[in-house]
Amino acid sequence: MAFDESGKIWFNGELVDWKDAQIHVLSHVVHYGSSVFEGLRCYNTEKGPAVFRLRDHMKRLINSAKIYRIDIPYTLDELCEAVKETIRANELESCYVRPIAFRGYNELGVYPMNCPVETVVAVWEWGQYLGEDALEQGIDICTSTWRKMAPDTMPNIAKAGSNYMNSQLAKMESVANGYSESIVLNYHGDVGEGSGENLFMIEDGVLYTPDIGSSVLNGITRNTVIQLAKDLGYEVREERIPRERVYIADELFFTGTAAELSPIRSVDKITIGQGKRGPITKELQDSLFDVINNKVEDKYGWLDFI
Repeated sequence: MAFDESGKIWFNGELVDWKDAQIHVLSHVVHYGSSVFEGLRCYNTEKGPAVFRLRDHMKRLINSAKIYRIDIPYTLDELCEAVKETIRANELESCYVRPIAFRGYNELGVYPMNCPVETVVAVWEWGQYLGEDALEQGIDICTSTWRKMAPDTMPNIAKAGSNYMNSQLAKMESVANGYSESIVLNYHGDVGEGSGENLFMIEDGVLYTPDIGSSVLNGITRNTVIQLAKDLGYEVREERIPRERVYIADELFFTGTAAELSPIRSVDKITIGQGKRGPITKELQDSLFDVINNKVEDKYGWLDFI
């Protein structure tokens, strides 16, 4: 994926040219990973471009910052407007959106509080994260040799840049071994999540997903799918899931802003179900895409039109 560098980036309250959105090499974030960020999408719906669950994403950005004592100098409303302003400035109808807040340039040292907080919003066109065929054909994944951080090591609920060094290790390992993604186990050895996705398992018509205590991010797409599944009459259970249980699942899929809802056809070379997208996964996919494309009533107010 190559960036179109002709666009604008929202940088500390002002729209600047793409190539002018720069920071100093001695910024705190470069050396210590002191950032929190979000990933969300704008969809070109039947009624025009709309950002999916904008306020929920911006609330999580603020909450992640709070956990790390990063004081973002903008309100929730201002952050939401910044996203819409950036999309309009780049004249995009559908795009991926990356808001980030980080500690900038002043001094170096582990103690971060004397460094300024910088806030940025960038947007760009981005297709299917796991490949164009992933939504229909499914992907092959493995179990990573790396583990999620224990809750008293790093806060998994915060969507922080530093946490994603763990994700990078898992992603690089899976790709090096010929897989699209991996399942990262938590510190107990139970199922956690993917490198950048939440995991769902279907067994006898019931949906299971690791609970928040399993060292997973409280994903907004995860929350969306839980609600849609309940609306369709399915039981959803959030609980600890042993590693071996995924091998005998009827269906398995990832959720996330980038991955959307991607079926999994094998884990560690063990075929899941029929080795292709299952019927409940397809039903949930259809329901999700009907909502984000505004083909059905937006009864939860998840779409924020540009």
